[in-house]
Amino acid sequence: MPIPRPLLDYDAEAEAYDATRGGTPRAGAAAAAVLGLLPAHARTLLDLGCGTGIVTSRLTRPGLRVLGADTSQGMAAMAARRGVPAVLASATRLPVRPGSLDAVSAVWLLHLLREPGAVEAVLAEAGRVLRPGGVFVTTVDKDAAHDVGSDIDAVLAPHLTDRPADSSDRVAAYAAGAGLRPAAETRFTGHGQGRTPRGCAEALLAGQYASRVSPRGITPRELASRLELLPGPDVPRAEPTYRVRSFVRA
Repeated sequence: MPIPRPLLDYDAEAEAYDATRGGTPRAGAAAAAVLGLLPAHARTLLDLGCGTGIVTSRLTRPGLRVLGADTSQGMAAMAARRGVPAVLASATRLPVRPGSLDAVSAVWLLHLLREPGAVEAVLAEAGRVLRPGGVFVTTVDKDAAHDVGSDIDAVLAPHLTDRPADSSDRVAAYAAGAGLRPAAETRFTGHGQGRTPRGCAEALLAGQYASRVSPRGITPRELASRLELLPGPDVPRAEPTYRVRSFVRA
């Protein structure tokens, strides 16, 4: 099944994307977390939803060949400029032979896939292309990581979905169906991702929180206004800690 086009126009956002999402500190932390979950024998890694390649280009170690895949031409072009061999491809329909890869990664991808069956399809495709003993490494509970007990969280709490696409339990269930068993996990800091009330309000109105926030009994504009009224509207709250899990192909 094709992955539905997200609300954000990634082709248009490609040039400015990294600067608004933690830049190199966050990317470096993400890459280190992924590398820490790869087995020593891994020689090939495909990074799904590679985006601008800011994380993918840091997935380096001796003997590891890294490729990227993304549905956005603008993002793939940015990745190529960073030296990442990137192909235009859906994570649910990869131009890869069955059982030909040692590792597949998906960093900040699954939470965006809100169409029924989309996350399950990505896990099934990862299971298809991995060799026995290969690993799938993915971030889980991405949006929930931003719940740091702040006043922003208190405003948004009544409007959060109870079925995020990348919930750890849901991903694990789909992984089992794809022949992937749980292996290990780690966490890393989302440097530069501490939210501000004003930034949250803007993101909400831009549709960037559609994966987790669904206003109930209130319009998005009214919810954004409540966020903007919080004290210190431009003061970042605590940075999130992201969770990463790995699954091994049987």
